[in-house]
Amino acid sequence: MHFNKKFLSGLLPIFLCLMGMLFTACGGPNIIGGTTTKAPASQQTLRLALNISNIPTLDPGQATDAISSEVIYLLFTGLVKLDDKLNIKPQLAQTYSMSPDGLTYTFHLRPHLKFSDGTPLTSQDVIYSIDRALSPEISSLNGVSLTYLGLIKDAEGRTRRTVKSLINDSLLAPDPNTVIIKLNKATGYFLDTLAYPTSYVVEKSVTDKWGSQWTNHLSDNGGQGGDGPFKVQSYNPNTGVSVIPNANYEQAHPQLQKINISLFKGSDPEYQAYQANQIDNTMIPVANFQQAKTRTTEFRALPSLLISYIAMNYLAKPFDNIKIRQAFELALNRDVITQDVLRGEFTPSCHIVPAGMPGYNPKLTCPFGAPTSGDPAKAKQLFAEGLQEEGLTLATFPNITLTSQADHPDTDNAITTAEQMWKNVLGVTTIHESILQFGQIVQAESNTTGKTPAQGGLQMWYANWVADYPDPQDWLTLQFGAGSPNNEVNYGQNTSTDAAIQQQTQQQMAAADIMPNGPARYQAYNAPEQQAVNDVAWLSLYQAPGAYGATGANLRKPYVYGIVDNALGVFCDPNDWANIYITVH
Repeated sequence: MHFNKKFLSGLLPIFLCLMGMLFTACGGPNIIGGTTTKAPASQQTLRLALNISNIPTLDPGQATDAISSEVIYLLFTGLVKLDDKLNIKPQLAQTYSMSPDGLTYTFHLRPHLKFSDGTPLTSQDVIYSIDRALSPEISSLNGVSLTYLGLIKDAEGRTRRTVKSLINDSLLAPDPNTVIIKLNKATGYFLDTLAYPTSYVVEKSVTDKWGSQWTNHLSDNGGQGGDGPFKVQSYNPNTGVSVIPNANYEQAHPQLQKINISLFKGSDPEYQAYQANQIDNTMIPVANFQQAKTRTTEFRALPSLLISYIAMNYLAKPFDNIKIRQAFELALNRDVITQDVLRGEFTPSCHIVPAGMPGYNPKLTCPFGAPTSGDPAKAKQLFAEGLQEEGLTLATFPNITLTSQADHPDTDNAITTAEQMWKNVLGVTTIHESILQFGQIVQAESNTTGKTPAQGGLQMWYANWVADYPDPQDWLTLQFGAGSPNNEVNYGQNTSTDAAIQQQTQQQMAAADIMPNGPARYQAYNAPEQQAVNDVAWLSLYQAPGAYGATGANLRKPYVYGIVDNALGVFCDPNDWANIYITVH
């Protein structure tokens, strides 16, 4: 989520789906110990945890991160959703159709839709919400709007104020139950982008009344502004949020009476709170993993479509030199980082598209065919050549600052190990800069698109990406495409000597985007992914699954029943809440 869906806050928070509760059962509700007898209504409270210092936003149009999206999925919905098997299904829409040329989509809404305060929800609310997300006032705050809605005709003009409104332009509502969306080009993934929160429907009267502060008033009037299975009872972005069932939700209602979501600054306090029975789920610090595995009725291995990586800004010296980027890549021994530091919870990888995604390329290699353990000799050779090309020596090599979020020791240990490898192999000492607030580092990364460090961009940073939807476009064109707001490394848009090759790679990605869906289209991404890996578009570190058959794990109380999960880790069918409840315990 993606959410962007970036998880910059550390390694283990990526395992949270609906705050750590909804993961990877592939066939139905998952029961780990305990009974299926439902507890009385007074006990139907689910106590969840987020390992983060603050929730950046509850505004669907501004959601750039997975943490915000996790809560937004409880409160808002859109025209379509991804079900538990990652298939696109209607949500607010009852049916939809596509024109033969792929440029026009028509959605017919379910009858009698309402917002959480009982106000009718019509096609006008749908097109208002999409137009609002692309408005300069909203899109300028995060840069995510074009990432997910940029396929809509005149979307870029709307963000740049050259188009006053998309309503009655590319967004049409010919009657209260019909929505028509016109695109600027046909693709195989447009409906997938609508499953991301950016297009979710918000209540105009609430946003008009409260402006930029409207999400602070979601609990007013008994819960307003949303249309998801839950509504807000109380909310503080720095402490957490409580939600209760939305009686006006148009499909099956939740059985839970409340979900309390608490924020924890660090994995250790969260783990301790779980052991003290203060919360019903927890991620597991690496140091406690073996201990947690002994709690067999609570331990959950958690797969996820994840890549953890280090990014280098192509507009920042010395990373505009491909040989220096490749030297940094080949100097790392991913096997040591994943096994010795992270205790086998991840698989070392040079991939951008992870295992489990359509379009995954099992034949992809690290640059120069190196193993995941690296190639120190080749790294030293490339580094020496890069220094000579740049007119540098080790003594005049620019200072390198690597930015990550603070207060996550497992991430810090992995980064520290990588930095020591660069020092040992290349003789380079890096500066590790930590940013405490999750929202701040998300914003700092977004601000790097098109900018040098002197202009406010980052030089180098650690991040994670989890799939928004099951399509390789989400990993390639979305991250490195020409004009993509997510192209934060500035791939192809730089003055390096290999920029022309990068631009050819971007063109290959764009050509794959518009091919008909199917194996041929997915395979068309393989060659540009290999080139992007060779270019070190991302210095990928590790992915799922790890030695335990998962990206990581969590503990969940055995009295939480009815969980049905999906491999994305965050896109959970909102109707699943009708089957989730607390059992007698």
